[in-house]
Amino acid sequence: MKQGYLLASVVGILWSLTIIVCLTIVMAFSTGLPVRPVWFASALQGAAIGLVALYLPSRILGLLISFALVLGINLLQPFGIALGQNSLAQGIGVLILGLGLYFPLRAMVHGLPVGRLTRHQFEEGIVRFLTGFGYVFFTAIVIVPFYVMLMTSVKGQQALLLNPLDFSIEWEKGWGLFRSYKELFLEHHFGSYLTTSFLVSVATVLVTLLFSVPGAYAVARLRFKGQAVMSRSILLIYMVPMIVLALPIYVGFSMFGLRNSLFGLLLIYPVTTIPVALYMLQGYFRGLPGEIEEAGLMDGLSRLGVIWKITLPLSLPALASVSLYVFMIAWNEFLLAFMLLDDPSKFTLTRGVTMLNSSEVPRQHLMAGAVIATLPILVLFLGLERFMTKGLTAGSVKG
Repeated sequence: MKQGYLLASVVGILWSLTIIVCLTIVMAFSTGLPVRPVWFASALQGAAIGLVALYLPSRILGLLISFALVLGINLLQPFGIALGQNSLAQGIGVLILGLGLYFPLRAMVHGLPVGRLTRHQFEEGIVRFLTGFGYVFFTAIVIVPFYVMLMTSVKGQQALLLNPLDFSIEWEKGWGLFRSYKELFLEHHFGSYLTTSFLVSVATVLVTLLFSVPGAYAVARLRFKGQAVMSRSILLIYMVPMIVLALPIYVGFSMFGLRNSLFGLLLIYPVTTIPVALYMLQGYFRGLPGEIEEAGLMDGLSRLGVIWKITLPLSLPALASVSLYVFMIAWNEFLLAFMLLDDPSKFTLTRGVTMLNSSEVPRQHLMAGAVIATLPILVLFLGLERFMTKGLTAGSVKG
């Protein structure tokens, strides 16, 4: 296969099959049509467009030929159904198919000769395909479940019963699309659950930082007996599954009257987050120049003063990443909240969502609750992701 035209053909076939599967899923979910991949036609058009991308330097001519191949090879049925069924959707699908085949394949075979390939050229073509496939595959497995959850949450009960696999949007309902969300806040008290989860998560972050910052600093900077053992054993708590600790925690909290209280959650949540915060922060503190802290000590600052005025300001990226990570853990925690909370007025969001998993509650309400639980943390992560990445990598290299 170390010939340019063979590699272009094989890569074109594999890429075409990838794109047609993704487009078929999108078409089925967005329109409810009984679409299906046409495997032989998809493989044939992929091989042909791969060769077009390799042989033709002109983008416009290559794109036009690609569209002609898509329509001609599929005999005007590119998605396995008659073109008259939702022609607009199929037309958009054909447009995306032509663009999604030609331009990525052109990038994959760019610079490759038609004839014999060197080992570097062959591996480069394979890596380009795998990179594109990875982007498409991992994007799909993230987006498709969330799309199904979101579309189910805006469907009516009758539409779900008629066709549970139809995830198209019923635009004619207008603002009625969000009826499930309105009912969750008015009838199921989801506003209270959101507030409780936010307060518990913020409090968990504060308590975790209160204990993990001095602990991580001590392990990273101070010299004491057992320092190496402590440094290496910080994450040992994660070797014990939480389900094993569930019964002892339940019994202990029941004996001390801490069940069914948010204070009890604030006692146990930091226990699960402090070890990982210690582990993350100690690595960052070790990467900070010790000379700066020594200069602060020589200027008369106490050790706590050095931490407060020098170390913490320099550690803001790490603190931000640790805070975000701890917030996500506390926000998404379910097992302890499910085990310890019985009073609906004290439910966290994850505990409240489980109340919707009942035959008496419409399925779209459960999906709406899942969207409400997922969306805030998703927005928060996307907005602060650069700080998290910076904090996780800032202490990895000294100097």
